[in-house]
Amino acid sequence: MRSQRERSMKPRLLYSSCMADTFNVEVMVNARHDAIWNYFIDPQHIVGWNFASSDWYCPKATNDFQEGGSFNYRMQARDGSAGFDLIGTYDNIVEHELIEYTLADGRSVTVTFDPQANNTFITAEIEPETQNSIDVQQRGWQAIFDNFKKYAEQRG
Repeated sequence: MRSQRERSMKPRLLYSSCMADTFNVEVMVNARHDAIWNYFIDPQHIVGWNFASSDWYCPKATNDFQEGGSFNYRMQARDGSAGFDLIGTYDNIVEHELIEYTLADGRSVTVTFDPQANNTFITAEIEPETQNSIDVQQRGWQAIFDNFKKYAEQRG
């Protein structure tokens, strides 16, 4: 496992017009570290933040949060015009520090939680899919993480 220093020193791809191995999104959340972890993994909270814009929502989330366990988050347009299930399997979990999972399409995602004083710095490293540009994907994932920040900070 990489140390926090090694993770923080890792180069970050912010925007690119070509396909890359991974891209990152990050957010600094001002809330208790233990609460942040719970908000991130508990389906009752996931439905409150797991969408990229106000015209979408997450009507249902299931989460078998253990290595080898799976999750399914329904993402849906409020007007019913579109929707999809984000499905994955957990590969590695280090409580309060790291979540690694593989999405149903084979892409991997690594989320790290780094407590810093009264904040937690969260970084996600994501393998891109091939249908949308990295820029579009990164903006969507970043919007979801920004929603998470807002949700967590409102609850403390």
